[in-house]
Amino acid sequence: MKQFELSGSPRENVGRQDASALRLANRIPAVMYGGGNQVHFSVGKIEMDKIMAMSDTLQINLDINGTKYASIIQEVQRHPVSDKIVHLDFLELVPGKAVKTSLPVRVTGNSEGVKAGGRLAINYRKVRVFAKPEDLPNDITLDITKLNIGDMIRVREVQIPGVEFLEADASAILAIQATRASIAASQAEEAPAKGKKK
Repeated sequence: MKQFELSGSPRENVGRQDASALRLANRIPAVMYGGGNQVHFSVGKIEMDKIMAMSDTLQINLDINGTKYASIIQEVQRHPVSDKIVHLDFLELVPGKAVKTSLPVRVTGNSEGVKAGGRLAINYRKVRVFAKPEDLPNDITLDITKLNIGDMIRVREVQIPGVEFLEADASAILAIQATRASIAASQAEEAPAKGKKK
């Protein structure tokens, strides 16, 4: 996993008033669990906006008052109207202890089906997985070069050592779909030439 450094400040109080005051000061209340004890802290809004703009699954190295923790973001709570982040849940990464997270899907290659007029449909931008921190890759890279129209890559076809996929085995992560143009071109090729029959 890619790594990102982030500083946090311990929270003296964990009530609603304290949380509201933090948000007014452009900070986001947060909690980290998964290790020994829950840790309540806050992080800067600007720094979190930068992290949230990244599509990668990130190991976030938290520095809270001099104590360092390796973690990932487990849950993001947003305001129902403004969509601003109002609270964050972090999960501490413990070597050898598997965690649930989501990995982004990366596509490489130029599909034969797309060249023929088909359309690439990505059904999963991120795929849920269960793995130890040391086994988590940066992403799930799928090569679509050999895919023709009608072909797809299902969850069961993807193998990453040490990583268990939590989506249904038969689910299509991506597919090359037919378009009107590709259907028309195919029909034109298959149609017998008129006036050539004897």
